[in-house]
Amino acid sequence: MSTATEVVAHHWAFIIFIIIAFGLCAFILTGGWLLGGRARARHKETPFESGIESVGDTHIRLSAKFYLVAMFFVIFDVEALFLYAWATSIRESGWVGFVEAAIFIAVLLAGLVYLVSIGALDWAPTRRRVVVKSIPISPPTLISSKSEAI
Repeated sequence: MSTATEVVAHHWAFIIFIIIAFGLCAFILTGGWLLGGRARARHKETPFESGIESVGDTHIRLSAKFYLVAMFFVIFDVEALFLYAWATSIRESGWVGFVEAAIFIAVLLAGLVYLVSIGALDWAPTRRRVVVKSIPISPPTLISSKSEAI
């Protein structure tokens, strides 16, 4: 037998699955195109949500801070996922696993400290940031009982 025939004979189920998957996708797309409506109207192409007509432009510029927060969320979410997997196998991993998890947490905490130190988590721009001055408040003086009597 040739090499190509052996590959097809060995992976026939996967090849049939791929053919059926592409065929199903083509069938669904073609069916939607054939059965879908083709009406055109003035408001047909405008977005409409919850009974409220859209106002203004939908193309707004977002601050890069939103993407930064999203990346932080993904990073620390993956951390939680790894720690959950570690917690489920704590008895099998023993002290070696504990030390490895502690190193993992320490590296991520060092990253978080670095992000805070460079100001990556500061939302307000520097021109709007207000410096809060702390004024020491002296404790109230106690009035002696002799002065109250007078």
